[in-house]
Amino acid sequence: VQLVESVGGLVQAGGSLRLSCAASGSIFRTLNVGWYRQVPGKQRELVATMSWYGGSIPTYADSVKGRFTISRDNGRNMVYLQMNSLKPEDTAVYYCNANKPGVSGWGQGTQVTVSS
Repeated sequence: VQLVESVGGLVQAGGSLRLSCAASGSIFRTLNVGWYRQVPGKQRELVATMSWYGGSIPTYADSVKGRFTISRDNGRNMVYLQMNSLKPEDTAVYYCNANKPGVSGWGQGTQVTVSS
């Protein structure tokens, strides 16, 4: 599966930004999806995930709970990450991921910078 993320951007602390990720292929609706982020010198960390089956409850890193929302549109092969109340510590390169046993794909990464 191939994934292409939208361009991130620069936003002031307290602001909002929505990331999009477009997936190729016909199996998207069977894939679990997620957003991860990475800052230089640190490991990539999980931000949010959503399972493939309808009605699943998304999971979030404690640091983003209540501020970020992951969603998907299976009809358009899209994954979204709505980010509100952004903080400088949210600055990172964000990656989308789609996976199931035997299949995994990553986007190219998009920079999000939050200024104080």
